[in-house]
Amino acid sequence: MRRSRAVARGVIAVVVTLVLTGEATAHAGGLSGTFKPVAVPSWLVVTTGGGVIGASFLLTSLVTDHAFIRDVTDWRAELPTRATIRTIAVRGCRWLGVGLLAAIVAVGWIGPQVAAANLAIVAVWAGWWAGYSMTTYLVGNTWPAVNPWRTLAALGSRLRGSQPIQRYPDRLGAWPSVVGLVGLVWLEVVSPLAQQPRTLVGVIVAYSVVTVAGAVVYGSETWFGVVDPIARVFRWYGRVAPLQRTRKGFDFVLPGGALSEERPTGADETAFVVALLWVTTYDGLVATPAWARAVRALVGWGVPPSVVYLGAAIAGFGCFLYVYRVAARWSRRTADTYVTARYLRDWFAPALVPIAAGYHLAHFLGYFLSLSPALIAVATQPLAPPAAIQTLVLPAWFGTLQLVFVLAGHMLAVWVAHARSFALFPGRLAPIRSQYPFVLVMVFYTVLSMWIVGQPYTPPPYL
Repeated sequence: MRRSRAVARGVIAVVVTLVLTGEATAHAGGLSGTFKPVAVPSWLVVTTGGGVIGASFLLTSLVTDHAFIRDVTDWRAELPTRATIRTIAVRGCRWLGVGLLAAIVAVGWIGPQVAAANLAIVAVWAGWWAGYSMTTYLVGNTWPAVNPWRTLAALGSRLRGSQPIQRYPDRLGAWPSVVGLVGLVWLEVVSPLAQQPRTLVGVIVAYSVVTVAGAVVYGSETWFGVVDPIARVFRWYGRVAPLQRTRKGFDFVLPGGALSEERPTGADETAFVVALLWVTTYDGLVATPAWARAVRALVGWGVPPSVVYLGAAIAGFGCFLYVYRVAARWSRRTADTYVTARYLRDWFAPALVPIAAGYHLAHFLGYFLSLSPALIAVATQPLAPPAAIQTLVLPAWFGTLQLVFVLAGHMLAVWVAHARSFALFPGRLAPIRSQYPFVLVMVFYTVLSMWIVGQPYTPPPYL
């Protein structure tokens, strides 16, 4: 009990320290310098930080009725659609995805080589990674239908036969997707993919070859379900969304309701969820003044910049994963249960996804909105865009929304953890006590996200 109180006081102290650092400004990654940072009042950051901790405590202490929690998480409204309409829509989305991929590759290579005027740059970063990604957790995951690589892989499989060439090694599990996700975000940070269209096209083509070949060799279901990091990102984001696909059509559920039903699958799946949370944090962290000072200091000591960025990507992920695993071991003691720490680690992992979605929304919504005029301009005139590409300057109050998004993701994550704990443990005391370590870990993740959102955008040095 004394240790729990000490840790709680430490987390609160960290929150107060971070939020009392003066006026903050929001930032976003990708095409740097395309929009004006937005000021966020310090009092709002303080209020939000206090709300995160207070709301977490209330949610884990007051709602203790098993039947009520089960009724909330199981609620759904069926939205049936005709099979013919659904089939036509899916086929149309498949070839639309292939057409967009071809257009991005072609225009990226032959179009204007100015980043803000090139369709490939703006469509990939603002349109797809920012805008489309947000639809997967705000509405529903349409990526299985839109995914152009899945369509090309299916075409390749039909040409050579429907059966996979080889069986995927079970021992690898989802670990290749963990490495792939961290590696892709690290590559996006250290390489000029957001400034040089032909470099981006080269990476897209290389990724396409590897992905389609892997899906043909091991089968599309295995590759896109276990190996491909992009498909797996959208799959997990989609579990936050209110629309969930079923055999009959679609079900409308409460946000995060599908996450309450997720079954634990192992250490590899847990590591991917933690990586999903870490990569957006890393993408924002490298654009903060504190990071710039740290990198310059390390380079001054003789460490190559490439080593610093790669080391930070790996070490940060390891730190996030280690903290979460410690929480799982601690949870076993606070709940006083015979359930193993490994099972608790995998059982509560889905509750981290809303935090990742909330921070992604805070990190990229302003980026998407600011570049939306440029996206429309280059989409309508891809080979001859206007000489002056316009961007949208966000109002000062937008910083409020960024903090609200982070807070909303944390609140939803706490609720999912709460529902999963009551689904696992009987009674009222054990479910609540099992959440203490995980709530503190969630607060740690959320506080870090809030601090990053509150920092002025600083171009990463040495890149």
